[in-house]
Amino acid sequence: MIYLDNAATTLIKPAAVGQSVADVINSQAYGNPSRGAHTAALNAFKIVYQTRQLVQQLFHLRDSALVAFTNNATTALNLAIKGLLHPGDHVIATVLDHNSVLRPIYALHKWGVAADFVGLNAKQSLDYAQFTQLLRPNTKMVVCTHASNVTGEVLDLEFIAHFCQQHHLLFVVDAAQTAGVLPLDLQRQGIDVLCFTGHKSLYGPQGTGGICFNKELPITPLLAGGSGIDSFNHEQPAALPERLEAGTLNVPGIAGLAAGIQYVLNKGVTTLGNRTVQLVNEFIAGVTQLPQVQVYGDLYCQRVGTVSLNIGNLNSAELSDLLAQQYDIATRAGAHCAPLAHQAFRTQEQGQVRFSFSSFNTEADVQAALAALTQITQQYQEGDA
Repeated sequence: MIYLDNAATTLIKPAAVGQSVADVINSQAYGNPSRGAHTAALNAFKIVYQTRQLVQQLFHLRDSALVAFTNNATTALNLAIKGLLHPGDHVIATVLDHNSVLRPIYALHKWGVAADFVGLNAKQSLDYAQFTQLLRPNTKMVVCTHASNVTGEVLDLEFIAHFCQQHHLLFVVDAAQTAGVLPLDLQRQGIDVLCFTGHKSLYGPQGTGGICFNKELPITPLLAGGSGIDSFNHEQPAALPERLEAGTLNVPGIAGLAAGIQYVLNKGVTTLGNRTVQLVNEFIAGVTQLPQVQVYGDLYCQRVGTVSLNIGNLNSAELSDLLAQQYDIATRAGAHCAPLAHQAFRTQEQGQVRFSFSSFNTEADVQAALAALTQITQQYQEGDA
């Protein structure tokens, strides 16, 4: 199979990732990473602590305690949005955002939190002029994806961070599509909160992720429960990371995440990111030569290794099925959990077919996808697709 659905999850992982997960489960050497004094507890605690340090190194954090582990970026974004906004607040997001941003915002509407969404310009790219237009006296936060999971467009974090600093707003970034392929530095880039997942371009297992802070913020936790410390307190501990880590952590997953991050650090984020962009640009150069192909978004924007398209009026699910069944090429069709983006592109009904590359893909994968699409477009023109 040629796997081009890496924006959903990376399929090929470094060998050390699976080995690290298996070692925690099978070695009988790792317990609950609480404050226990026995060796199994200490071994588990060491893995968690060392992984925090790797995340600190990756995102250039002030302190490893500013990392709280979650089971994905969605949980992290729910923590940031629901934990930092209050009744009467206003938040600005964008039409390129994923439902992991949109639905937590919608859920706060009933609690009196208002929202507006920055739209696209004539080039089908984010319209940055709208940030100022949408600003209100009660605006508290800007939350946005770093890169669209539909078009691959990379947002201008420098512009948005400056806007937030100018108006004393919290800046929350969804790095699900960029952690591991674009350099991220919370201090230098002016990011207050960064939410990431482990299972995409960090090459970790599914069920891993985290929330990172530039500094401690008065955040309300989503969950309450065991923390390993301060057990007689009726509330979660005040300090990070324990405040946001109720219950037993996913130690096998965190061990695998550590191996994935170490791989990324060894190879270099920029090197891995450039590889995916090289592949997607080669793909775009070929696919835009085909008749009846519509590629969405600004073709000349900075991007990650993701692009979406349609062939004429062919339903996106039908095209993705053809690619899977006849050519053994894995893509992703539909709305990609980004409904506002599809409304902006007017593809609510047709959807789009997304091709997303990882550093483990090859030029041969690109050429195979282009050859398949060439045949399908020919069949479509002849009325057979």
